[in-house]
Amino acid sequence: MTATDPELARASNQELIGRADVNDLAEILAITNTDVEATIRTVADNADAIFTWNYDKGERKPLEKLYEKAKTSQWNGETDLPWDVDVDQEAVIAANAAAGLGLDDGVDLTGTPFEKWDEKEWLALGIESQNWMLSQFLHGEQGALLCTAKIVETVPWIDAKYYAATQVMDEARHVEVFAKYLNEKLSGTYPVNAHLGLLLDDIIADSRWDMTYLGMQIMVEGLALAAFGFMHQMTTEPLLKQLLRYVMSDEARHVAFGVLTLKEYYADLTQAELRERQEFAFEAAVRMRDRFLQQEVWERMGIPAADVLPLIKDLPSRVLFQQMLFTKIVPNCKKLGLLDAGDGWLRQKFGEIGVIQFEDLADTGEEYEMFALATGEAGTS
Repeated sequence: MTATDPELARASNQELIGRADVNDLAEILAITNTDVEATIRTVADNADAIFTWNYDKGERKPLEKLYEKAKTSQWNGETDLPWDVDVDQEAVIAANAAAGLGLDDGVDLTGTPFEKWDEKEWLALGIESQNWMLSQFLHGEQGALLCTAKIVETVPWIDAKYYAATQVMDEARHVEVFAKYLNEKLSGTYPVNAHLGLLLDDIIADSRWDMTYLGMQIMVEGLALAAFGFMHQMTTEPLLKQLLRYVMSDEARHVAFGVLTLKEYYADLTQAELRERQEFAFEAAVRMRDRFLQQEVWERMGIPAADVLPLIKDLPSRVLFQQMLFTKIVPNCKKLGLLDAGDGWLRQKFGEIGVIQFEDLADTGEEYEMFALATGEAGTS
């Protein structure tokens, strides 16, 4: 994650993500979780805790507005969600398949591990995929909890500390509700995906406060907001639908927090410093994309991922889903000036992974209020 100065040489994929070809499936699958039985993961936090004696609230009006919004938008995960709803996971998976969320119709399965699968095995795959997906959301929310607590410590502006403190509460609530949903309504959990875990480690370990913002608020939270929106639109399960709606109302503020803060900070960075941020953003994007190959699901199903993924990774529906996850990230990176900083390196790299077409969508700094809960929608709103 370093950029050479002053000539800003183009870092190679090998230097950034450990492989020359961003789509090298064998190299992607070689990254695995080595501590799946552990319940504790320790990462060195190299940042300084920063006090500020400037307590003038409102010097940064957009952050003050966001803080005031957050104070009146709290909800209670225990009492504001209908936990008495009976979740029939098999029925939910069947409805998802009927909505076209399974394997594309017309795919020739001759000679593949799926050739002799019956309805029972397809149902099991759907269940495992849902368990995996919600587990990764849970782990990502805990990453956000730790990162936002770190932001409270490290950001030098009082308005940002105030808002970040409200997000710590938000993230604790998100961890709570995803864990409760997984443990009480679904049928199993998964450890953190190796690619997601590496990204969370990088974000925590970096000593610079703005890198915590970029990695978590812009990249991880931006992807989560898009993924939650997609799942909220498609799911037929009322408890999950309402849970996601509440979480999205928080997540939009969180991403806006990153946009509003970094836009000011990045205006004063050198080209070399901006190139480091561009490289960080690209590495984060690739790691998040790779995690959605769900290699742990295939392992649990008893099928080598290397035998399955060449068949499905380029299916139009799968490619579209992975691209849509970047609908928040790309316009936010553009808002921050990262797409075209220097020689437009990040624009080129986002083009290589097929997501640059989203650059002109609304950035979250502008649209976060559209995600807000309506008056009375939550018990405390």
